[in-house]
Amino acid sequence: MPANLPSKICEVCRLPFNWRKKWKKNWNEVKYCSEKCRKSKNSKTSD
Repeated sequence: MPANLPSKICEVCRLPFNWRKKWKKNWNEVKYCSEKCRKSKNSKTSD
């Protein structure tokens, strides 16, 4: 596993997560580390 993958901080759980192949085309739009965090975004933030 390459160690030089880009990473971000999840907007919900605040934990770091690394780039994944499934996000190759939309990495700039990715804000959440998982589907669980994405679904719970409304209870944590006011978008």
